[in-house]
Amino acid sequence: MKCNMGKTDRILRGIVGVVVIGAGVFYQSWWGAIGAIPLGTALLGWCPAYFPFGVSTCKTD
Repeated sequence: MKCNMGKTDRILRGIVGVVVIGAGVFYQSWWGAIGAIPLGTALLGWCPAYFPFGVSTCKTD
């Protein structure tokens, strides 16, 4: 798994994941578990949806 997410992409996904999980806890809804997906991809730095299309938001040297 080669990193295919840039720094900004990872930060935004992390924030979205935490907000969705927080909303799920606040509203006592299991839908908050969906926040684990963007949070997990942010922590890994690899997005499985980017892979088939060859998309990468990493900076190229």
